[in-house]
Amino acid sequence: MSHHVILGAGPAGVIAAESLRKFAPADRITLIGDEPEAPYSRMAIPYLLIGNIDEAGTHLRKSATHFTDHRIDVLHARANGVDAAAKTVQLSDGQTISFDTLLIATGSRPVHPPIKGMDESGVHTCWTMDDARQILALAKPGARVLQMGAGFIGCIILEALASRGVDLTVVEMGDRMVPRMMGPAAGGMIKSWCQTKGVQVFTGIQVQGISRQAPQGFFASMASALGLGADATGSSKQGPLYVQLSNGKTVEADLVISATGVKPCIDFLSNSAIACKTGVLTDAHLQTNVAGIFAAGDCAEAFDHASGAHVVSAIQPTAAEEARLAALNMLSHSRAQTLKANLKQVPQINVLDTLGLISSSFGDWAGKGDHAELTDEHAGKHISLQFEGDVLIGCNAVGWTDHVGAMRGLVDGKVHLGEWKHTLKQDPTKIMEAYLACAQGQGHWSGANDTRRRA
Repeated sequence: MSHHVILGAGPAGVIAAESLRKFAPADRITLIGDEPEAPYSRMAIPYLLIGNIDEAGTHLRKSATHFTDHRIDVLHARANGVDAAAKTVQLSDGQTISFDTLLIATGSRPVHPPIKGMDESGVHTCWTMDDARQILALAKPGARVLQMGAGFIGCIILEALASRGVDLTVVEMGDRMVPRMMGPAAGGMIKSWCQTKGVQVFTGIQVQGISRQAPQGFFASMASALGLGADATGSSKQGPLYVQLSNGKTVEADLVISATGVKPCIDFLSNSAIACKTGVLTDAHLQTNVAGIFAAGDCAEAFDHASGAHVVSAIQPTAAEEARLAALNMLSHSRAQTLKANLKQVPQINVLDTLGLISSSFGDWAGKGDHAELTDEHAGKHISLQFEGDVLIGCNAVGWTDHVGAMRGLVDGKVHLGEWKHTLKQDPTKIMEAYLACAQGQGHWSGANDTRRRA
């Protein structure tokens, strides 16, 4: 009987544990999470903030006895280190856990920018269940909230906050919103849309400091702006946060949320023999450089056959597929069999709903220069296609949701467009026509909205 240990109780960890149990009914499985919560989905936290679900609604499995029913041991502790040679994991509660196979599925953690005042009360990330509880207590209707960061995760948080009726200001240091997902035109359109919805957005601006102490002259300048007397200085609400911006403005806030990005949670591996770069480096079997040790999900920098490079893809569908394949290969390793489950591709996909405006990006949306673009600002629509030769390698779309499945199919299938490339460069909206003419004829795809390759 083998002992399979999984570090991380998010979607990747849970799916891996369940996959192991399905195919290894007698093996021992231990799932280790670093929060005192039932395994839950971080992506459900915005829905908790909106009020669509309660805390139980964030749980990955709704039955309180799910893991015991499946004989999966769940521990609440943080991994402090891994001894690859001894096949042990050192935990924060003092335990040392031995394993036959190990899956690292520790996900990501928020980046904490080096800004003075980040440790002030009322400054929070929006990443854990405890974060959510504190935000719920402060983000009441009319509360002044400043959010740092307008990336993919930041925009999801933005929507949840706006739904709570707060007075919201967003500060993004990049020159546009969602800069890692959208080009300048698309990111600019999302900013304009948010502003029409009552959200104040600053781009190309940094937060320089956060304090409970108002900067010198703040009250006098406020009084002057409001046409009040010079004595109208400190009788305002007690205890606000003063957020100083690089454009010289100071914004008062009752709550500051840091959404400045995330990075793989792999610090505990620094003294191990496990190779890491941005994330934990794996091969196409999700195995690391150490036999019997695997990685999946947001912490994994997996080998992508399509590009020939290692890629971190921090999206839940990728985490689920990597976890399933890793589990199969963990079983093969424990049985001294050849690893056979291969990760064919690490998809680069993002679809975002920002206050009702749908945007999407696929593949290498930044491209290499050969592109077609169409923008209708009045209609709030934008589409940008990137080509390499006669292959569509990436795209951006804002407010344009027709045939997105066909768009993804052309990108993921690396379909040769032939003369249809010229048609798309003249009219980028002819995606479905190009798909029907090229993709099915080349046998890449079985349907415009079917993302599975044909057998």
